[in-house]
Amino acid sequence: MPLMTSWVESANSPETDFPLNNLPYGSFLSDEGETCCGVAIGDMILNVTTLEADGLIGIDGEEEVFFLGDWSDFMALGAPVWAAFRSELMALLGADCEDPQALVDYLVPQVGTQMLMPFHVSEYTDFYAGKNHAVNVGTMFRGPENALPPNWLSIPIGYNGRASSVVVDGTDVRRPWGQLKGPDDTLPRFEPCKRFDFELEMGAIVGTPSDGPVTVEQADDMIFGYVLLNDWSARDIQAWEYQPLGPFQAKATATTISPWIVPKAALEPFRTSTPERERELLPYLQEPRPMLYDIALEVGLAPEGKDETIITRTNYSVMYYSSAQQLTHHSTSGCPMNTGDLLGSGTISGTTKDSRGALLEIAWGGQEPITLDTGETRSFLEDGDRLTLRGHARGDGYRIGFGTCAGTVLPAAKDPFASSL
Repeated sequence: MPLMTSWVESANSPETDFPLNNLPYGSFLSDEGETCCGVAIGDMILNVTTLEADGLIGIDGEEEVFFLGDWSDFMALGAPVWAAFRSELMALLGADCEDPQALVDYLVPQVGTQMLMPFHVSEYTDFYAGKNHAVNVGTMFRGPENALPPNWLSIPIGYNGRASSVVVDGTDVRRPWGQLKGPDDTLPRFEPCKRFDFELEMGAIVGTPSDGPVTVEQADDMIFGYVLLNDWSARDIQAWEYQPLGPFQAKATATTISPWIVPKAALEPFRTSTPERERELLPYLQEPRPMLYDIALEVGLAPEGKDETIITRTNYSVMYYSSAQQLTHHSTSGCPMNTGDLLGSGTISGTTKDSRGALLEIAWGGQEPITLDTGETRSFLEDGDRLTLRGHARGDGYRIGFGTCAGTVLPAAKDPFASSL
């Protein structure tokens, strides 16, 4: 599919994240202090909430879907409504629009506009579905002969995370306190995390809910769109707490997502298949068609006040399990899936050191520190470091991007329990 042209000139650049082919959904704070739904087009935001209020756009049979300024109500309406609304947006913003001048006042510059959480996160589940990441981490902790758990090639492993700590791009993240392993396993200590890390992931957002098991095809139909996702991780807290039930406080500090939800329809030209299976999956997990996407990803690290170094480049297509497979497995117990459920893909790592999706892997547990372009070294994140995730799919003369997924590490707060000791 070639570039679709718009009367918004900045949307026709081959390097914008937001051509007419994309039209991602976000929420922003207007100059009047109101929370509004917006659609990114070039370097502008189309104010959908105001358009709806003025009767220039709307959903048949529905009133004030965008009044509250987030996309949750719209997400629950399902794929036919999503498709019809997208077609309406394309007509309004396309080069053939009959009266673009009537829409100019509904455009807001992206620069200087505060972006907000674009939907209400109902639940958050994080998966462990990247084979290269799983092999690297398993090799570090269990040796190469036992790198993958026995179930890994048969099941998308995951855990229930914290919806309350999901934040949007640009939110600062404070270094957490936690219980760390002491000189021996019986004498832990309570200290700020010393091995704070990022995880490069994609997030799939559930639109239509379910009540009972769903097939992979049905799961794919339920997915509203995708975001970039950084699952901040306290590795030393995790090392002490994770047996026998897995991550808990180590993953509860924050999970950052990009501000724009790229609709699944925009990613259709970039579908690709999951890899060949080393062990045949059970029938319920087998995919009827390609369910992954060819999305180039990168992570930049900038020390406080200094230039950024790109520390990894990889691609979403290396994942072993797709979001649709993860969603299907999530539903097998009869677990209801809700509008606004967020599924983290798991860390996305390639086969080379410069394509690994976490510092734990890049610096190999701290044994092989990396050198930044500034000359500094890193094994894990230091206070003041700013992490920025970026991603895009490349089409014929255009790209489908997500904006940035960034956050700065703040120093740990004063001991929160000092006054009670």
